[in-house]
Amino acid sequence: MKHKDAKPVSQPDKSSRVVPMGIMFVVLCGFSFYLGGIFCSQKERFITTDVNKVADSHKKTIAGSAPIQIKSVAFPECSIDYQDYTPCTDPKRWKKYGVHRLSFLERHCPPTFERKECLVPPPDGYKVPIKWPKSRDECWYRNVPYDWINKQKSNQNWLRKEGEKFRFPGGGTMFPKGVSAYVDLMRDLIPEMHDGTIRTAIDTGCGVASWGGDLLDRGILTVSLAPRDNHEAQVQFALERGIPAILGVISTQRLPFPSSSFDMAHCSRCLIPWTEFGGIYLLEVFRILRPGGFWILSGPPVNYENRWRGWNTTIEEQKSDYEKLEDLLTSICFTLYNKKDDIAVWRKSKDNSCYAKLAVPDAYPPKCDDGTEPDSAWYTPLRPCVVVPNPKLNKLALKSVPKWPERLHVAPERVGDIHGGSASAFKHDDSKWKVRAKHYKKLVPAIGTDKIRNVMDMNTLYGGFAAALISDPLWVMNVVSSYAPNTLAVVYDRGLVGTYHDWCEAFSTYPRTYDLLHLDGLFTAESHRCEMKYVLLEMDRILRPNGYAIIRESSYYVDTIAAIAKGMKWGCRKEDTEYGVEKEKLLVCQKKLWYSSKQPTK
Repeated sequence: MKHKDAKPVSQPDKSSRVVPMGIMFVVLCGFSFYLGGIFCSQKERFITTDVNKVADSHKKTIAGSAPIQIKSVAFPECSIDYQDYTPCTDPKRWKKYGVHRLSFLERHCPPTFERKECLVPPPDGYKVPIKWPKSRDECWYRNVPYDWINKQKSNQNWLRKEGEKFRFPGGGTMFPKGVSAYVDLMRDLIPEMHDGTIRTAIDTGCGVASWGGDLLDRGILTVSLAPRDNHEAQVQFALERGIPAILGVISTQRLPFPSSSFDMAHCSRCLIPWTEFGGIYLLEVFRILRPGGFWILSGPPVNYENRWRGWNTTIEEQKSDYEKLEDLLTSICFTLYNKKDDIAVWRKSKDNSCYAKLAVPDAYPPKCDDGTEPDSAWYTPLRPCVVVPNPKLNKLALKSVPKWPERLHVAPERVGDIHGGSASAFKHDDSKWKVRAKHYKKLVPAIGTDKIRNVMDMNTLYGGFAAALISDPLWVMNVVSSYAPNTLAVVYDRGLVGTYHDWCEAFSTYPRTYDLLHLDGLFTAESHRCEMKYVLLEMDRILRPNGYAIIRESSYYVDTIAAIAKGMKWGCRKEDTEYGVEKEKLLVCQKKLWYSSKQPTK
């Protein structure tokens, strides 16, 4: 470049300018890389942190802190329309979800901004439930005021309305002569029902749970399963009768139970399309059934030769359905064990050589890949593959488990799969709960009497509380948090029943279905995730009027819990634990019986 007078103009040396800029670029890149490395390492550390470690650190944080305090609260009554409100299976929300495979019947919890902060009222005319064992045969009509089921099922002897009561004759679609005669025939086909070999069972599509109710006297504990519906309220009838039950449906997600849990599974005309969708429903029964366990089917297509005329079908269709079912069962290592009249019994193989055949490339249904966690069962999608039992577990099969009641106090093999679990830890837990239960009975004398039948241990470890109460006229639903160590398999191995659950959500049951709720450090473990107010409101929803709650908790939380409980019309008192330590207290509460002052919304 030249100046206007044509004299050359000196320019800065380009190299002298480029070098500093290059150095600056390198320095900035290096610094960015350094910051990025710090961020990523911190992020990775956060992501891989064990939830239990977070909870442990939370416990340490509150251990030395003064108890939290809140102002007094008072919760309003919900409308009388909410008397049978089930938040996560609410019929008012069904239209939002698909009808494919009846997925609308599964759990769909409302978002936080739609959660109710009110007290669910009992029906008009509600009475204290009839006591066990009389309740197995009758309940108050006003407690479960559903006329539709009475009209539709009266000819099948499910139940019958007589004056102020519903009576349960013990009939069913497939057992018109009564459930006892039906179970007697079943016991003839399965000798293992006599001697304590079979202890736990599941009834899919349970009706009013007459099958599970009859088995209680025969030493078999059954979880009765049925979906929420508009008219029948099957699970509510079951729990009103004092029979274990839970809302659920085999649809697109796994049932909330570990693999190899139940000794026996039963379906009486439950109309589940077992061979459709790649056999996915039967594969879920296979997953939760113990090796050597039994699957019982009565109703279509069993005994189609004599029954097809009453099924609105043809004999050719039913024959085809039965052959498809047989082929599917054989392909997943079931064998026909026995059959008579309307009942067919298949047995799941305990032979690992059969399961090895499922690994061949052309096997159908195929074996699930090794990345499939067999016990993952909280919002876990169903897959059309076979969850093969762990070949390393030698005592998982039904014949290898001690018979009932011996199995209750024998440390199961699967306790060793739990971090920190061992036979000695199991024995210690068992002994600890015997002492605790004895103390609880002093504080709540109703435990062990006919005043308490349906019990829930809201965050159990090994089912120790339930085991300590085994001689009392009650049953316990053992709940294991979906965020806690997976100990539910151990609960089932010892002959008890339970379910996975996340207490940030509503439980799968109707209102007023439990007489006693027990929790041990639940708020200490979960308050960093779940808001205490909503957990307590859910406890109020599922607790019966005049029912009890025993809340074992850190002193840090007790006063706050008591304040919220007072706002729910509960009466509570603070008690020492059996050891009298200051850092942990017991809150013994009782829910009052009250009636709605509101009119139904129009």
